Amino acid sequence: MTLANVLATANKRASALGIDVAESLLTITQRMANDVMIWRINYGPKEYINQRGGDLIVDVAAYSGEVEQVLWGQ
Repeated sequence: MTLANVLATANKRASALGIDVAESLLTITQRMANDVMIWRINYGPKEYINQRGGDLIVDVAAYSGEVEQVLWGQ
């Protein structure tokens, strides 16, 4: 899958969990886990100074396009 499709999948999951995607600061990283390429999309607040936690992390498998895991920051 292309990164655009992976991002669309992650955005759909984030929106379903109540995250305002347009008001989030996104960071994207790539890693390998058990021979599967994973894209990790992190949704954090744009105004992050003096604020801890609350980030949402969505891992999406690059080839299948399936959400592998969803993590909430503390």
